[in-house]
Amino acid sequence: MNHLPSPTSPQHTFDVLIIGSGLAGLSAALHLAPTHRVAVLTKRTLSDGASGWAQGGIAAVLAEGDTFDAHVNDTLVAGAGLCDLAVTRAVIEGAPHAIAWLRGLGVPFTLEGEQLHLTREGGHGARRIAHVADATGAAVQRTLIDVVRSAPGITLFEHHTLVDVITAHKLGLPGQRCLGLYALDEVTDEVLTFRAPQTILATGGAGKVYLYTTNPDTATGDGIAAAWRAGCRVANLEFIQFHPTCLYHPHAKSYLISEAVRGEGGQLKLPDGTRFMPQHDARAELAPRDVVARAIDYEMKKHGLDCVHLDISHQSPAFLHEHFPNILARCAELGIDITKEPIPVVPAAHYTCGGVLTDLAGRTDLPGLFAIGETACTGLHGANRLASNSLLECMVFARAAAQAIAAAPATPVPDLPRWDNSRVTDADESVVISHNWDELRRFMWDYVGIVRTNKRLERAAHRITLLQAEIQEFYANFHVTRDLLELRNLVQVAELIVRSAQLRRESRGLHFSRDYPELAAPAAPTILVPPVA
Repeated sequence: MNHLPSPTSPQHTFDVLIIGSGLAGLSAALHLAPTHRVAVLTKRTLSDGASGWAQGGIAAVLAEGDTFDAHVNDTLVAGAGLCDLAVTRAVIEGAPHAIAWLRGLGVPFTLEGEQLHLTREGGHGARRIAHVADATGAAVQRTLIDVVRSAPGITLFEHHTLVDVITAHKLGLPGQRCLGLYALDEVTDEVLTFRAPQTILATGGAGKVYLYTTNPDTATGDGIAAAWRAGCRVANLEFIQFHPTCLYHPHAKSYLISEAVRGEGGQLKLPDGTRFMPQHDARAELAPRDVVARAIDYEMKKHGLDCVHLDISHQSPAFLHEHFPNILARCAELGIDITKEPIPVVPAAHYTCGGVLTDLAGRTDLPGLFAIGETACTGLHGANRLASNSLLECMVFARAAAQAIAAAPATPVPDLPRWDNSRVTDADESVVISHNWDELRRFMWDYVGIVRTNKRLERAAHRITLLQAEIQEFYANFHVTRDLLELRNLVQVAELIVRSAQLRRESRGLHFSRDYPELAAPAAPTILVPPVA
């Protein structure tokens, strides 16, 4: 690599660096701001992450008759034997506090009388989803962004893309520690140096590695790839959750039809009106997402369909306007009246259940580096995430990481080398990046999707090797751009997903292999260890 230290580019010093501005990152920033100088870096604007897209809500035991044990059990069942029990219990028992914290910040949760209205989603045995109509993530994000923008102690860096974290080992210094990071400022087109004793990766998942996804364009696995390059283990990356119901329409990019539509009685049907889920699972439409996604995939392949239909038209228009105003309005814009006709839907990559391996406080293998939210693999989700546990995990681990950082002894950070562009040039063939991006997402969808085989995984691995060589040549010789950095990260995460899938010789949760259709014992996570640099 020809990017070498230079004394010219700026350096920023903080107590804590947070990369990512979703619920995990902003929550951590607010917990730390009273006592620490915090920088929040986000590669677009504060509102462009995946958290704002979450429709369903936040799972929490709040209703009379519901129990922590019941929520734990539902999570364990969905996770297909791979959830960490201690982590699961800690997250679920932290849910009421997390909801109370959000209400204290002013999040306008939907009420029923004086109490929170709780809806139900697939895999849950009770109503325990606190929500803001059908746009919970957006409401939570708006509230947090308003608070963060006015909070002393937090400096915001929008349009700053993570290039890599900086480690003592890479600089030839004694010890193994994260010292900061390099980030591309897209406004000035300059790579800046940020140093801090503590860094939190809250960069979200990697849904954009697939052709069809419910994720925003920012979901390119940046934190997972950077942590891997820094020497951190990753776990369970074969478990990519495909949401069963993404709106199928040429003008509806990545629009999710919430789990709650099925929770409130929506039925999945073939084009002729035949309901099919009862033939696949006794829980029908309320089965966990992996079961429903495979059932839809099966019916689409069997009948040669482009989509199936989700019908909630038996509910009254008043009910739909109250509970699903945004879904109703978006469908209406596209000429679909959900009060009278079904919604065309297809599965799409939705959530990265694996990620950077952490402990109960979000610590990674590298001292000074934390990972929280979808970037992390905490042990909560196992082989399949239970609906509406993701926003909950973001908040519980943001608080835990902030507490761990607050309790950590002060650690001095040396002056760091600046980024050097003196030996690189402008790329003359940027079209290579867009072609590689398209090729990667297509073969990942075809070969590493809802149903996998050994042969498909081998084909994907071969193509990834070729792409990595091309992308590394670009990275070594040309000025970095956000497109190049995202592609570099996506192809790295794609390799880790394929390697993890090849190691799992069974079908469990979200990983379904035609070559290994049965469960194997004992249940064990897939952990990848990076090569020693």
